[in-house]
Amino acid sequence: VVTGQFHRVQRGHGKRFVQEPPPGPVRRPARVAVMLALAHKIQDAIDRGTLRDRAEVARRLGFTRARITHLLDLTLLAPDLQERVLGLEAVDGVEPLSERELRKVVHAGSWLEQRQMWRVEAVPA
Repeated sequence: VVTGQFHRVQRGHGKRFVQEPPPGPVRRPARVAVMLALAHKIQDAIDRGTLRDRAEVARRLGFTRARITHLLDLTLLAPDLQERVLGLEAVDGVEPLSERELRKVVHAGSWLEQRQMWRVEAVPA
């Protein structure tokens, strides 16, 4: 007979009980934050002349030119909103904002309109 406090752990299809308490929530940078950082790295490489243009970036990374355009469009977001995006975290794999939702904000127009759209879309502050 084993006594003490047990916690149920589920991994895949199996379940088991362990004596240690479950770990805290797993936090990591949100996917949109990583994509925005990548977009800045790509744009910086193009500006420095390390990469010639978007087509070369697409060839080297194995992306389509349209995907590179999607990524680099993220750099058109208002600077204060970019800071907020870069600070977003995914907790236990739950993303706070999708890239598609963020692109809607980017394409809203001016930075003022982007800020208004950010509030309307109820994006995390």
